[in-house]
Amino acid sequence: MMWCMSQKNMKYKLLVKKSFAGLGLFAGEDIPADVRIIEYTGERISVDEANRRGGKYLFEVTDKITIDGKGRENMARYINHACSPNGEMQNHGNRIFYYSNRPIKSGEELTWNYGAEYFDELIAPIGCKCGAKKHGGLK
Repeated sequence: MMWCMSQKNMKYKLLVKKSFAGLGLFAGEDIPADVRIIEYTGERISVDEANRRGGKYLFEVTDKITIDGKGRENMARYINHACSPNGEMQNHGNRIFYYSNRPIKSGEELTWNYGAEYFDELIAPIGCKCGAKKHGGLK
């Protein structure tokens, strides 16, 4: 099953649908390289509160601010990990945005490298399942 979700001021059509990792975010049209695609949104909380809550949708913005992106209205939460991703998260003015690092074809899943720390702290028993032959910095 596939459905389309929208976000105010989003320039590109994005779809949430089944992925190798559960649900994923997919390009609904061709997206060029080096463009901002979507913002990672959610409740802005202190690092202490983030440590208290825990969870896999926490994104550290500064050493004092974390975004809790667990809400389903945060479409960027559906961007899955890949060791050879087609995009990356960037911090601009204490806001987190996903940028393409190469052209993304319509129907292709959006991915970024979560980093070794994510797997060490949250997913250690599972490990990386992205399918890459070489895992960039992951054990």
